[in-house]
Amino acid sequence: MSLTLYNSLTRRESPFEPLEPSKVRMYCCGVTVYDYCHVGHARAYIVWDMVRRYLMWRGYSVRYVQNFTDIDDKILDRARETNSTMEAVAERFIEEYFVDMDKLNILRADEYPRATHSMDGIKRLIHELENKGFAYASGGDVYYNVRQFADYGKLSGRKLEEMQAGASGRLETAEIEAQKKQDSSDFALWKSAKPGEPFWDSSWGKGRPGWHIECSAMVRDCLGETIDIHCGGSDLTFPHHENEIAQSEAATGKSLANYWMHNAFVTVNGRKMSKSLHNFITIRDLLEGNWSGDSGSEASDKSKAVEPMAVRLFVLTAQYRSQIDFTEEAIASARNGWHTLEESLVFGKVHGSQLGWDLDNILKLPIVESEAVQQFRAAMDDDFNTPNALAVLFELAKELRRESNIIVHGGKTEIPSEVLQQKWQNLVKLSEVLGFRKPKLVLGSATIDIGRLTDGEIEGMIQRRKDARIARDFAEGDRIRNELKDKGITLIDQKDGTTIWHRS
Repeated sequence: MSLTLYNSLTRRESPFEPLEPSKVRMYCCGVTVYDYCHVGHARAYIVWDMVRRYLMWRGYSVRYVQNFTDIDDKILDRARETNSTMEAVAERFIEEYFVDMDKLNILRADEYPRATHSMDGIKRLIHELENKGFAYASGGDVYYNVRQFADYGKLSGRKLEEMQAGASGRLETAEIEAQKKQDSSDFALWKSAKPGEPFWDSSWGKGRPGWHIECSAMVRDCLGETIDIHCGGSDLTFPHHENEIAQSEAATGKSLANYWMHNAFVTVNGRKMSKSLHNFITIRDLLEGNWSGDSGSEASDKSKAVEPMAVRLFVLTAQYRSQIDFTEEAIASARNGWHTLEESLVFGKVHGSQLGWDLDNILKLPIVESEAVQQFRAAMDDDFNTPNALAVLFELAKELRRESNIIVHGGKTEIPSEVLQQKWQNLVKLSEVLGFRKPKLVLGSATIDIGRLTDGEIEGMIQRRKDARIARDFAEGDRIRNELKDKGITLIDQKDGTTIWHRS
């Protein structure tokens, strides 16, 4: 089966055929760096990281470029609010972006172009559009003449008469700007400098670029005139991506991208996430426990802190084109799901020696072709159907978890060691394809960092409790029982003096 993608431009799924065999050029619209990233950003960049990882696993050499918009009205507003500068605000939130994305185990892009570093390419592209009759200068500004581009609206499906230039807080409503335009749908390629704002010299006067032209120039400079995949949030379809197509294709006479991909929104308890509704949740707050699904950020509560890989699991439980609702119940389910996966991901580290495995080399081996691998590949080839792909991982995880309990309580398993090794090896490798970070497990005197107790740890605590009870230190025995209970472990003392346990 070949990989099929839903193309927002054609509005249908089709086999993926890159421009060059085994090579993929992929551009992702990045953040405007004036604030911390929120859960909507988390979804977008986890999704495109997943797509990139899967393409690499399928054997493609992927060049992945993601920009930073570092000149924008919102950045300038934040600079004024904080008595800072545009450059300082942008640098701060670029650094914070990487902090959040690194925690979510998102691979670094091959290149992160910035709008302010791309001025030569931006001005060159505007000049080309002007020379070809697609742009005109007016009062220090330069506008794109939408009616000159016959295919305008082909991505969004909108008719020109229904459109308005601008979006995402960038609507050009000032009367003086409207008077400069030949048509109300025209949009700015270059804006004349305003007092006190940063500017660059140009043949049209001092000014700065419009939002849309920045990405057209950065795509061209970093990846060429036509790329394989252009991706971003569905809110960017119009006008941003529509305008990118108009600019780039008018200048080059070639398709900007052969495949356009868009991820759907994240809602919070069924409502659009926004600061006005007090349900705005940043990635930082989510990971640190400073959030509430009903009322936005609140006092820190470490018990509400969500593991980064649980956030990743939450995102991937929905196919990327389907809307996903952030609720406390959904996050709780994702946390439980991640705990199931992480417990099984350390199966080899816990039981491998007992089973005679060569742990130093086992994960260096290639993936073992199996029914599970085939099912995973079929799911991902179907326009990245991550819910079905996760189902494969959970089936492997549950099998390993069941055998782990049998080994702990019975001392051995009836399943051949090589079969368990294959299942564990494939679980680890398929999890990596979806971007899950392997839990850390260091046995002995070192600490264990896998999110919750392993079977071996539980057995050790039960033995310490037994020793305490033999020494008639009942307070210590009760303390251990309560500690295990707090971690979701229920103990059942048997009449023969043994203790069995289960996870809540």
